[in-house]
Amino acid sequence: MQPALAEIPFLANVAPAALTEAEAEATWFSVPAGWPLFRQGEAAECVYFVMSGALAAFRIGPNNEQILLGYIRSGEPVGEMGLIARAPHAGSVFAMRDSEIVRLSRKGFEILIRAEPTLMERMARLMLSRAREPQRVRPRAEPKVYALIGTSPTIDLRLRARTLQAALARLGKTAAIVGDEGAEMQSVWFDALEHKHDAVFLISPIADTSWFRACIRQADRIWVLARADARPSTPLLPEEDPSPARQFRFVDVILLHHGMDRQAATTEEWRAACDAARLFHWRGLDDPDAARLARVVAGRSIGLVLSGGGARAYAHIGVVRALREAGVPFDVVGGTSMGGIIAACVAMGWDDEEIEVRIRKGFVESNPLGDYVMPVVSLVRGKRVEDRLREHFGETLIEDLQVPFFCVSTNLAAGATRVHRTGLLRQALRASIALPGILPPVVDGKNGLLVDGAVMKNFPVDILKDMHRGQIIGVDVAQRQGIDPEDFMNPPGFFGWIAAHGLQSPPPIASLLMRAATLMVDPWEGRQGVDMLVAPDMPNVDLRDWKKFDEAVVAGYEECVAVLKKQPEFFAPPPPDPFEEANAEILEPAG
Repeated sequence: MQPALAEIPFLANVAPAALTEAEAEATWFSVPAGWPLFRQGEAAECVYFVMSGALAAFRIGPNNEQILLGYIRSGEPVGEMGLIARAPHAGSVFAMRDSEIVRLSRKGFEILIRAEPTLMERMARLMLSRAREPQRVRPRAEPKVYALIGTSPTIDLRLRARTLQAALARLGKTAAIVGDEGAEMQSVWFDALEHKHDAVFLISPIADTSWFRACIRQADRIWVLARADARPSTPLLPEEDPSPARQFRFVDVILLHHGMDRQAATTEEWRAACDAARLFHWRGLDDPDAARLARVVAGRSIGLVLSGGGARAYAHIGVVRALREAGVPFDVVGGTSMGGIIAACVAMGWDDEEIEVRIRKGFVESNPLGDYVMPVVSLVRGKRVEDRLREHFGETLIEDLQVPFFCVSTNLAAGATRVHRTGLLRQALRASIALPGILPPVVDGKNGLLVDGAVMKNFPVDILKDMHRGQIIGVDVAQRQGIDPEDFMNPPGFFGWIAAHGLQSPPPIASLLMRAATLMVDPWEGRQGVDMLVAPDMPNVDLRDWKKFDEAVVAGYEECVAVLKKQPEFFAPPPPDPFEEANAEILEPAG
């Protein structure tokens, strides 16, 4: 028997007579896991209500990829924006698991609105909360059901799940842990768990069992727990098992380390074996890595993105110090050019003192751009920079860093931004700081000529947002003007400059090339996308003032301290979800 509209809590205040009239315009149907409810660009002629299961909303990205916008849980409407705006759907919606849906036509919706005008107000609040940037402010829109899949029988999945459960409790969040006792449960039971808890961990080893298949089919995200001292089979997850989480690459590898374990496979081999979108390291048990994973689950993770800016990027060091003193953890870091260098220092796990010592040695005590040549492709050879990157970052791979990291370069051959998330760290940094005309470009195969990321994206906030759904702290040290006309009046010539200034101060052509290479970049790009912006004012520090280390560091520290005082709410938990406030009864289903 088809349930009545009166059973939808969102419509609880509508008069019974109107509900009865609108039911003639309602259709009840099922959507199998992985199937679309509707696609981006299709006409919007109805509103849907999720009765059980879960959906996920996507938009098509610039490379025709599906970018997750958020999840839609049981009790919520979907498709309302297009219906009310009388416009095609702005995104696509797919079922993340077998879902029961009620479809209500435009006519039926208008019947309800006329009978209960406050329904439109509630719908508007939900639409605004979904459209608001960033979308991560809605806890119900975040992943909640995680399948913790063990690749080895020696991995104690329940112990790992309990450790995450305890770490979440310290954040004021609750989590349920379900083993194979859930194999016989119906979908309504899983819906009730989701409503009651902030996270649900479904645990299973990789096995030919109905429970394993249920875990990967029910999950919003799949976390593959693997031992660092083992090798993966390929493919790691059975190809024949359907799973929307795998369909949309909502798969992460959690690489477990046991002290001085011998690494049997590279980190990238583990990622490739299950086509994972992200990779995390878990080095102990109840440790900072466990706390980081708990913040990811809770939607409380913090990303740090640092802009390029030549010597002005020293200010990032002061910002990092101020944030650490305030107890702010870093769960993913990235940047462009010199911002990428400082972000890499953080990702290496270096403390404040070590960062200062290494940057002083690498960039302050002698000019890293002092190996001038008669220019053919660049002003300097670049060997000094390469030697210093090798000295400080060695053979470290990006995927093995303590904190997830990315940096950005520009592929001149393709005219596109290149995001470095794997591979040799020092090579990625070398590409990210290769400002055209100053440092030689990095040749990357037959179709890659990599130069400074600032040429196209000096403040890569959007890149961080695509890979991270928590809060974002952005530090922008870019110089709005960035060039002094007096430097170009009666120039003394190259050898005259060297005679007057030595090799420690780059000639004005360095500023000229820096400014010319980044002229078309929007100086305000990315600033609107951060939750906390730190923009130190350093009028006396130029892009090439490599000796003004202390002045820039102090400016970054003082500005960050001031911003932290102005934004005490940054540390507060996310605000209540408007849908949960208006529909509290949905969160406590009967039974």
